[in-house]
Amino acid sequence: MEEWKKPIDSGAIPNDGSTFDVIVVGGGPGGSAAAGYHSIAGSRVLLLEKEEWPRDKICGDAVGGKSLSHVAELGVKPMIEQTPHFRVDSIVFSSSDGSEVRVMLPEESFNRLEAGYALPRMQFDYMMFKQATDLVIENGGAVVQNFSVTDVIVEERPNGPAITGVTGHIGTKKDGVIMSFNAPLTIGAAGYNCPVSRKITESVFNEPFRDDEHFCGGYREYWTGVGGCESDTGPIEIHFIDEVNPGYFWIFPVGENVVNVGVGMVISEQRKQQGMRSSLKKMQKWITSESERFSHRFKDAKMVSGTGKGWQLPFGSPRSTPPSFQPRRGAMAGAMCVGDSASLVDPFTGEGIGNALVSAKLTSKYFDRDEHADGFPADQAAEYMEALWEELGNELSNSYRLQGLVKRKRLMSWFVRRASKKPKIGEILTEMIASKEAQGQLYSKWFLFKTIVLP
Repeated sequence: MEEWKKPIDSGAIPNDGSTFDVIVVGGGPGGSAAAGYHSIAGSRVLLLEKEEWPRDKICGDAVGGKSLSHVAELGVKPMIEQTPHFRVDSIVFSSSDGSEVRVMLPEESFNRLEAGYALPRMQFDYMMFKQATDLVIENGGAVVQNFSVTDVIVEERPNGPAITGVTGHIGTKKDGVIMSFNAPLTIGAAGYNCPVSRKITESVFNEPFRDDEHFCGGYREYWTGVGGCESDTGPIEIHFIDEVNPGYFWIFPVGENVVNVGVGMVISEQRKQQGMRSSLKKMQKWITSESERFSHRFKDAKMVSGTGKGWQLPFGSPRSTPPSFQPRRGAMAGAMCVGDSASLVDPFTGEGIGNALVSAKLTSKYFDRDEHADGFPADQAAEYMEALWEELGNELSNSYRLQGLVKRKRLMSWFVRRASKKPKIGEILTEMIASKEAQGQLYSKWFLFKTIVLP
């Protein structure tokens, strides 16, 4: 049996009422990374995961440069390289009129660019959680699987409200054991519907938690035998087509002749649609079975039974009139949120793992177990949110503008046609999707003008 299909022994369950330095709610990549970084820094961490391994996570399955620098620090990269995965050597882009360009990724760029690997989240999350479990337990902490948080505890203090811990149950809500845990810092890492994030935004500060203009719906299936995806090295494909706008249809091989096929679309736009386009599942069925451009590649392919699943992605798009912090409030006294819980998904690519890991590491820079033993203060929470936007704001704002470009079909088609004739533009497209380290020049209108328009 593959390693990632085995249970993970997470050790003894701590006593009800136990106190830790840090509680992490959510054991996905962001939560596992946060637990790992804080453990390395010397904190006693309690890592809580709602599900139990082995478990799946719906995603596009691409893991790359920004992510890999963190998984290397946490000791996970060698584990990835020893398991089946797809090595990405290029990215194929296409637009609504059928224009297409393939941009190669030089070998020396694999670690700099985001599109280095593609592998199922069942594998990737398993390795991240397994390593986090080892780090947490080695440093005196605890890990609990099958734990659902039902309440985030808020206390009124002289300087204002502060989160001081969580309450939840192990097992089912009806028959499970109810337990509470306390800590100076609670980290929300439980995805787009994280209870810590909801408590901060809606309950404590009465600010918006959800905005459909900045939420995306995603739907993915695993297929075998897809035409053009027979190798364990090759391109991932991103197709900006009429049927999914704003958004895209993707084909991401993940190794061993398995391909992640999916669609993603902004929820506010999807709700304006009629018929087929009102359902991502129906949209994908039409693309794979009837569309002139893609159906021939799925003629002899087979969908893996039970893998058709949908999920939501909270974009990190800048809000035009934010009530407090961009992209939304993600911290307060006693708590910080990371990844999807902090609404950090890239609005152009839909990628979220890299930003989750960046934010996870950043939380460990703003919490000191000795200095903050009596509670993580509000001023540090504000500094964390400001530093997070300073780190990711330009990138997320740029991606939001690119999302707008996709809506303008003629302009996008012209851009892709131009890229097929001018290699430098193809490189820009790759930087837009893949690079999270070298996007600075993309913010310059003059750079874009002279590169795209001038001969």
